[in-house]
Amino acid sequence: MVDTGLNDDFTAQVVVHTADMEWQASPSPSVWRKRLDLSGPAEAGRVTSVVRYDADSAFYEHPHPDGEEILVLDGVFSDEHGDYGPGTFLLNPEGFSHAPFSREGCVLFVKLRQYPGLTRRQITIHTEKAEWQPRMVDGVDAIPLYDEDGYPESIRLVRYAAGVTFPAHDHPGGEEVFVIDGTLQDEFGEYKKGSWIRFPHGSHHTPSSKDGCLLYVKTGHLPA
Repeated sequence: MVDTGLNDDFTAQVVVHTADMEWQASPSPSVWRKRLDLSGPAEAGRVTSVVRYDADSAFYEHPHPDGEEILVLDGVFSDEHGDYGPGTFLLNPEGFSHAPFSREGCVLFVKLRQYPGLTRRQITIHTEKAEWQPRMVDGVDAIPLYDEDGYPESIRLVRYAAGVTFPAHDHPGGEEVFVIDGTLQDEFGEYKKGSWIRFPHGSHHTPSSKDGCLLYVKTGHLPA
């Protein structure tokens, strides 16, 4: 396999507006993707993508070296272990295998080969049933998705009410944000639904939302 790279300098700040991207083919003729970053071989590297399954599509059974993370954005994603509707979060650790499919079609936010470690737990959270927890700022709430002793990353859904500004803060270990709905702003720009932003270790910003937004947020995992 040929090594390739896409936004694989983890010391650089990156913004990708996926709404402006075209869908690209995957190894399955009925599964499409928009790659946000890629480090390593084209079909076996560390990668972050938005993935679309057409209706009645399926992927062959496969393992997940270094784990897999999925957030269902739209539709219903399925495998032999169950059905997962919008808002479902999955973290499938190293050693997990499955044969995914979608009867009605779905859109997913997916991370591959980013969760090494044989002691990680398998996580399934149906966030539509979870309770929002208040954060340090009025109007900002969160649902914890993943935080495990011995591993660096922390993952959560974050919800901003309209008109909220979060205090300026640094990002030790970096931060990734995917805008699920609404619009996020900071001093660097505006990020609409489908935007993905990666802030490197030591970066700094003051996020806000004029009209409210729903975010996927991952912190603490990028190299110093």
